[in-house]
Amino acid sequence: MRAQDATPMAAGMPTAQMQEVLDELTNLSPIPIESQPPFNARQLPLPAEAALSLLSKRGDPAQELVLSVTHTLIPTPNGDIVSRVYTPEGTGPFPVLVYFHGGGWVIANLNTYDSSCRALANAAGCVVVSVAYRQAPENPFPAAADDAYFAFQYVAENASEFRGDPAKVAVGGESAGGNLSTVTCLLARDQGGIMPVHQLLVYPVTTFAPEGEGAATIEEFALAKPLGAGLLQYFGDLYVPSEADRQNPSASPLLATDLSGLPPATIIAAAIDPLLGQGRQYADALEAAGNDVTYTLYESVTHEFFGLGALVDEANDAVAEAAGRLTESFDAAASGAATPTA
Repeated sequence: MRAQDATPMAAGMPTAQMQEVLDELTNLSPIPIESQPPFNARQLPLPAEAALSLLSKRGDPAQELVLSVTHTLIPTPNGDIVSRVYTPEGTGPFPVLVYFHGGGWVIANLNTYDSSCRALANAAGCVVVSVAYRQAPENPFPAAADDAYFAFQYVAENASEFRGDPAKVAVGGESAGGNLSTVTCLLARDQGGIMPVHQLLVYPVTTFAPEGEGAATIEEFALAKPLGAGLLQYFGDLYVPSEADRQNPSASPLLATDLSGLPPATIIAAAIDPLLGQGRQYADALEAAGNDVTYTLYESVTHEFFGLGALVDEANDAVAEAAGRLTESFDAAASGAATPTA
């Protein structure tokens, strides 16, 4: 199943709401992230900080409230991983969404994607477990992919520890986190692990060897903000420095020879984003392999719009769509219904 939103404005022209966030980001720091070494890059503001700055100026509340936010350690073969657990109102047991933040596997952290997790916990009525996987260049590929897979397996096996329902555990993430989410599904299939009931992929990175439309939109949006071609290359060089590794489906899932047998996928795309082409290619590839796919293009917004619901209307629409699709899969898992195919 495929869906695309109507186009309210010409491609490449952000809405006034989106532009306000971009302008504030430039005001906070005009320094290109890719011009800095990783330690310094991690200190620079991101769209989330720009949003908080705007909300502070307006006197608006900075956080959407959930019942509780706690922290825990998830044990993996490579050490414990700090994770943040968002629990919605209600009695439980709840469905669970294991979430991987963006930041190109190099920058950002749990705080950066706090608003996305809060919004999804409330909209989908699920516990969200946000995972602080290891980052490059200190821990290059496959460290983040390994952490994501092992963290998901632990949460799925121990869902009751999170007030969760073990039959209703999904995976999701933004950008690099979207990559880690679908890689988790591929690894679960290939290694005989617990399979997520749904994969929520918000403008995911799907290949480090882009071709065709995937390469074309990187060129088209080479100077886009907050993600352009230079920053995309910076992240790739740090996370997957080996050309051979870039062909590995655990880095470039679009290059997998077999994409069959995966859970339903929701792919959220932003129209002003160098990742637009490869996200669309991945939706097509998943669908061609017989998977249930919903792909929605949100016009006139950029990469990182998803967590900006307090300021950007399209973000609220995208969260509502994501929550609806997650709920469908949670309900199907509860009823034992077969996973639909395209």
